[in-house]
Amino acid sequence: MNLLPKSSKEFGSADYWEKFFQQRGKTAFEWYGTYLELCEVLHKYIKPKEKVLVIGCGNSELSEQLYDVGYQDIVNIDISEVVIKQMKERNGSRRPHMSFLKMDMTQLEFPDATFQVVLDKGTLDAVLTDEEEVTLRQVDRMLAEVGRVLQVGGRYLCISLAQAHILKKAVGHFSREGWMVRAHQVASSQDRVSEAEPRFSLPVFAFVMTKFRPVPGSALQIFELCTQEQGKPVRLESADQLAEAVRERQYYAWLCSQLRRKAGLGSVSLDLCSGDTGEPRYTLHVVDNPAVKPSRDNHFAIFIIPQGRETEWLFGMEEGRKQLAASAGFRRLVTVALHRGQRYAGMESIQAELSARVMELAPAGLPPQQQVPFLSVGGDIGVRTVQHQDHSALSGDYVIEDVQGEDRWYFRRLIFLSNRNVVQSEARLLKDTSHRGVTSSWSQRNLKLDAVIPSHCFCLTMLCPQQGWKKLEEDLDS
Repeated sequence: MNLLPKSSKEFGSADYWEKFFQQRGKTAFEWYGTYLELCEVLHKYIKPKEKVLVIGCGNSELSEQLYDVGYQDIVNIDISEVVIKQMKERNGSRRPHMSFLKMDMTQLEFPDATFQVVLDKGTLDAVLTDEEEVTLRQVDRMLAEVGRVLQVGGRYLCISLAQAHILKKAVGHFSREGWMVRAHQVASSQDRVSEAEPRFSLPVFAFVMTKFRPVPGSALQIFELCTQEQGKPVRLESADQLAEAVRERQYYAWLCSQLRRKAGLGSVSLDLCSGDTGEPRYTLHVVDNPAVKPSRDNHFAIFIIPQGRETEWLFGMEEGRKQLAASAGFRRLVTVALHRGQRYAGMESIQAELSARVMELAPAGLPPQQQVPFLSVGGDIGVRTVQHQDHSALSGDYVIEDVQGEDRWYFRRLIFLSNRNVVQSEARLLKDTSHRGVTSSWSQRNLKLDAVIPSHCFCLTMLCPQQGWKKLEEDLDS
């Protein structure tokens, strides 16, 4: 049975939805997730005693499940007379305090400030199918009615795929009205709702628009993003920043879906950022090795690159990572580089932090409950100590750092952060035995420079142990 419209414009047509629900019958149609997938964000923003309006309710079970756990002051409206009749028959005796009304959401028949919450699961997406003038006028009327029937402090909860034109319209409308706009990425939105429903490659978002009392002359706009991997929202400066953050998460979700479906996408690299600062914390490279014959234990592994060793050919270059994957013997290997300027408590802490994220990059065919190994060199995360950071007018930001390299030698390196995986110059550090009381341990206070190992042939500024900073005017190789 083909229930898809001939064009996207039919999503806004009452006739289309009448035919849709007549043909579909009593089987619930769940756009963008079930109650179990959405309940965390819904319970966060809806109190049990609040009056809730559900617009475009369809025959979703969401209202019924909310009612059954204590949210009983719910009014449902839809433009389809067929579905309203079905829902009244289904709920009349079992849920007597919940109502279903045939109503156009662009002409709500309620007094001002009637509700504390307006809940929209996919309705805005269905109506806002394009940016033609007639469509935008209809959406303007819908959003204006939402604002009218909400009390001050009330919330418009909009569950959406957050496509660019929808984000632009909804966020722009409510931010201009002085409302606070917060976007939540819904957990588990990548899971299949059911075997009968389609699977979305885009993540599902819940937009929470909170109505503030208008302040004359105030231009205050508040934008926040709350993702599933962090507890507290991040404040953003503009609607453009919010849109960019949403696009990044949509791309990541699309990439994960592609990696699940097939191997051999080529070089795939991405940064995972700190939820608190937004700064890059991990750089991941996904390396597939089709030559490996699949078995239960060789599907997938994670390799943690020790701090300071991400510049080595084996870890820092695509061909090197392919060799590493072949040597490790896994069908897919994800290498993880740790960023300078970030604090890491140890290997166990990193594993706990990354476990959920890296599993999103697992290949198809990974056996259920399969233990995914974390690999490293020597079983630790290495040593990196930043000795100095500054800015050069010629080369931009740079850093001087001490790292532990192969065979546990220590090196002092100059790195220009514009090309952070290339070592510009390097000096091996030796134990300084000229001081009394020196032990045999590699304490960095007891290290001295051995020899400078230039990596590039051009003038640069380097650290000399006795004289501080000086400029080398001649070629380093001369």
